[in-house]
Amino acid sequence: MGIGASIFLIAVGAILAFAITPGLIPYVDQTLVGYILIGVGVLGLIISLVMMLSSGPRRRVSEARQVVDPDTGERITRRDTREV
Repeated sequence: MGIGASIFLIAVGAILAFAITPGLIPYVDQTLVGYILIGVGVLGLIISLVMMLSSGPRRRVSEARQVVDPDTGERITRRDTREV
């Protein structure tokens, strides 16, 4: 679940819990359903943020080295790039 889906669940849960008159949906306690959706949304938001922060930014490391072309004898600078 992403950050957007979590915020959506929190918003829908808040609407069900606080904005709609109780008893509008028969045989369903919409206040409880709203609180459950808010809880799931908050939990999903926390997990999404922790996962995003734990992966961290990716860095690229560039290594330059000089090699000699065997055909021409010319020195060439070669750059190898890898992600860390």
